[in-house]
Amino acid sequence: MPGEFQAASATQRGARVGYHPRPMNVLGLETSCDETGVAVYDTAAGGLRAEALYSQADLHAVYGGVVPEIAARDHIRCLLPLIDRVLAEAGIERPDAVAYTAGPGLVGALLVGSGMAAGLGMAWDCPVVAVHHMEGHLLAPMLESAPPEFPFLALLVSGGHSMLIAVRGLGDYTLLGTTLDDAVGEAFDKTAKLAGLGYPGGPALAKLAQDGDANAYALPRPMLGRPGFDFSFSGLKTAVMLEVRKATEAGELDKRRADIAASFQRAAVDTLVGRTLEAARAEGLERLVIAGGVGANRLLRQEMSARFPGRTFYPRAAWCTDNGAMIALAGALRLPDAGAAGEILARARWPLESLPVPGA
Repeated sequence: MPGEFQAASATQRGARVGYHPRPMNVLGLETSCDETGVAVYDTAAGGLRAEALYSQADLHAVYGGVVPEIAARDHIRCLLPLIDRVLAEAGIERPDAVAYTAGPGLVGALLVGSGMAAGLGMAWDCPVVAVHHMEGHLLAPMLESAPPEFPFLALLVSGGHSMLIAVRGLGDYTLLGTTLDDAVGEAFDKTAKLAGLGYPGGPALAKLAQDGDANAYALPRPMLGRPGFDFSFSGLKTAVMLEVRKATEAGELDKRRADIAASFQRAAVDTLVGRTLEAARAEGLERLVIAGGVGANRLLRQEMSARFPGRTFYPRAAWCTDNGAMIALAGALRLPDAGAAGEILARARWPLESLPVPGA
């Protein structure tokens, strides 16, 4: 069967965050794109009781990217068996609440998780919480044993998002900057495709970059030094395309591929770090959270930890990608916002700054 199930051991499970009305087991469902994630968060015992993740990467690799219809159908196939597995590992017959990713994401994929959550909520007569996917990523470091305290600056970087957010409290978010074109994860994937690497391209490009010279090509660092805190990666991607074309015409692409990958990665990371440092200084924030799939990039973590003057927080690599653990945690913190049983919510677009403070 394509893909691979991943279950967490007891030593991998995070610590208690608090902020809940009473001890509860919250079941989290993540189906926003091409990974099916399920987890149970225990607000009393302090952390995850169980989690599992199924990746569709092998299914989409033959197409060079995510096919929405295939993604939705595979969520249907995998979601209920994963729920049964996680509940059994957690040692419970049913949770006290169900949380699900309501957006942003692929609407067909979101509807699978939303419909499942609505049905389970009615069957179990329990609260159902619609979770914002990016808030899940934002809160993922709070699953760790040393979670960040509010306020902090958050850099959320993934295949679909590149955002700088001032976080003053749960639901108190100010969007400082976003991408004007490609998200950084998308730029990684497109650059990998230009270099002839497989799907998913971002991790493959980062691995190849380890064997290259990051100073081999003088690539642009878009937006650095300009007013504001927005990102742009289309110019960087175009510069890489031109270098790939030159190397191909010279018959030296195989020889130069690692140097191109390393130079691109360095330029992208320099851009992310530079804009983040500018935003932190402007907002006077001394704590930094880096989350999302690109947050697992080794060079980004090294550079940010070395150059950010305050304290940096990262979720472990397994919680950087889409996962049920972050949705279960966010649902536990959002229990005051639980919706009516049977409500189905799926939003392709959903501004993070539109979220309310829980219970407000």
